[in-house]
Amino acid sequence: MSKIIRAMTKDGSAVAMVTDTTDIVNKAIGYHKTAPTATAALGRTLTAASLMGSRLKDKGDSLTLTFKGDGAAGIVMAVADYSGNVKGYIENPSADLPLKPNGKLDVSGAIGSGYMSVVRDVGMKEPMTGISEIVSGEIAEDVASYFANSEQTPTLVSLGVLVDKDLSCAGAGGVLIQLLPYADESVIDKLEQNVGKITGLSSLIASGKTCEQIMAEALYGIEYDLFDEIDTDYICDCSKARMLRAVKSLGKEELQKIFSEQETIEVCCRFCNKKFSFRSDIME
Repeated sequence: MSKIIRAMTKDGSAVAMVTDTTDIVNKAIGYHKTAPTATAALGRTLTAASLMGSRLKDKGDSLTLTFKGDGAAGIVMAVADYSGNVKGYIENPSADLPLKPNGKLDVSGAIGSGYMSVVRDVGMKEPMTGISEIVSGEIAEDVASYFANSEQTPTLVSLGVLVDKDLSCAGAGGVLIQLLPYADESVIDKLEQNVGKITGLSSLIASGKTCEQIMAEALYGIEYDLFDEIDTDYICDCSKARMLRAVKSLGKEELQKIFSEQETIEVCCRFCNKKFSFRSDIME
C-alpha cells in the first residue's frame, strides 16, 4: 500500500510531505503496459499529483496535473483526490528513449518542451487553472517552478521512479517541502544542505528506506512533528453510467448515424483501459 506522511517544523517555517508510490506506479504499469521511459514519466506525474492532491481541503475536491510537451510521451496526465488517491494516463505508453549519458532514463526528452497545467476543482462554479511553461521536463523541477511562479510559494520537490529489469517498478516516491510565510533563514539553509541526502530517492525506497526515514533525512537538524499519515492508491472511478453520459453527450443525431453503421459503440477508459459497450437501445 502506498502512503503519504506529513510533517511541520516546530517553528512553523515549513511543511513537508513524503510518499512511497511504488504500488501506485506498478498498478499504472499494469493498466498501461508502459515502456521504461514512459513508466518514469507517468510515475513521476502520478507521484507529484498525489502529493499536490493531498493538499486539497475537502472530500470531493480534485486536482489534475497535465504535461503537454512535444516529446515522444505526448500528453501525460494525473488526477488526484484530496486523500492523494490518483489515476493517470500517458498518450504514448510505448515512449522509450536511449539512456542519458549518466545512465538515467531520459524523462525530459520524453516530455519535451511545452506547457504544464494544474486544475483544481474545489466545488466552485469554475475550476481554478494554472498554466506554466515546462522548464526541464523532469517533472519535479517543473512542479517546483509552478509553485514558485504561479503560487509564489518556494517549494522543494524531489521525485523518483526506478524501473527494474523485468520492467516493474522497484521503487517510486516523492518529497515536497514548502516554506511558509516568514520562514526562518536557518531552516532554509538546513533544507538546502539536506537536498543531497534525498537524491536517488527511488533507489532509497527500493533499498527499504521508509517514508519516516526519508523525512528524517530531508529535515535533518530541524525539529519537526509528524502530524498525518494517509494511505493512497491508484483508483479509477470509471463506471458504465459515467461512460453512458459521455456517449449520450454526442447527441441523438450523431448516435443514430453511428448505429446505422455499426451495432455497438465501445468506449475505453483511458485511465484503466476498461471497455464499455453500448447498443442502440440507449436512445430509447
